[in-house]
Amino acid sequence: MAPVRRRRRILPPSPLPQRDGVDPVRLRLPAAGPGATVREHLVARLPAGAGVVDGMFDAGLIVGADGRPVPADTPYAPGLYVWFHRELPSEVPVPFPLEIVYRDEHIVVADKPHFLATTPRGSHVAETALARLRRELGIPLLGAAHRLDRLTAGLVLFTVRPEERGAYQTLFRDRRMHKEYEAVAPHDPALALPRTVRSRIVKERGVLTAREVEGEPNALSRVELLGHRADGLARYRLVPGTGQTHQLRVHMTALGVPILGDPLYPQVTAPVPAGDFRRPLQLLARTLEFTDPVTGVEHRLHSRRTLAAWTSYEQWAAGQ
Repeated sequence: MAPVRRRRRILPPSPLPQRDGVDPVRLRLPAAGPGATVREHLVARLPAGAGVVDGMFDAGLIVGADGRPVPADTPYAPGLYVWFHRELPSEVPVPFPLEIVYRDEHIVVADKPHFLATTPRGSHVAETALARLRRELGIPLLGAAHRLDRLTAGLVLFTVRPEERGAYQTLFRDRRMHKEYEAVAPHDPALALPRTVRSRIVKERGVLTAREVEGEPNALSRVELLGHRADGLARYRLVPGTGQTHQLRVHMTALGVPILGDPLYPQVTAPVPAGDFRRPLQLLARTLEFTDPVTGVEHRLHSRRTLAAWTSYEQWAAGQ
């Protein structure tokens, strides 16, 4: 008997334009409440509070698929879509350039600086690589094919056409995207390299750090020594075979050589104030190598960035 295939839900187009490169929020009312009206449901569901939600209804900022304001007393209807723009948080601009390494009609590969989030999330919304590129390149439908940690610098692949995004995401899912990272960390002459590290890593929701646990490995990293010097630092090439959260940072810590500037490993340090861009994590997504699934072109792309702790450790350590 053939397996039953779930029909993919076709999402209605947004009736609202982007704002500062950020898409409006789209909410679909689930099969069961809470709430007897759209207002009651949004008050219960959104963290903004009743006063903010009521103000949005009064101003006509919550709209339906036709772009018209939804009255607050609209009866709850499962499956109903509403759209609105969230109030953008106050963000300190990340004062580093976002450079383009490669661009064609299908993809954009950007060289992301440290401290810049890839996509809108939490308190980082307009100050993200995706929102910046949408504004600067004038491509409102640009989407991210994958994510790079906010604290990690380097190459990120974006797609120009939404209908092609899945093809590029599959490169990462099926491990047909070869990625190489570079890191600066302490040098341990007793550590035999190169080696492949295998372990099981879990990351629990609400917990800042990931951790290794007993069980079948789900994380694989190749670690190679590129060079070391008399001050006790070394430069490493890291090649992930899997994509677990914080995988390279966890594996380097487990080897006894945690990456310089890491605020989470081996110990969680106090959060730095917004706008403190000193001593960035010394981890760089150096290389992306792949066959374009749409054009068939072979790509081997490299970040032009350098890691400051290797090129000028004194300035990096002093936070200059």
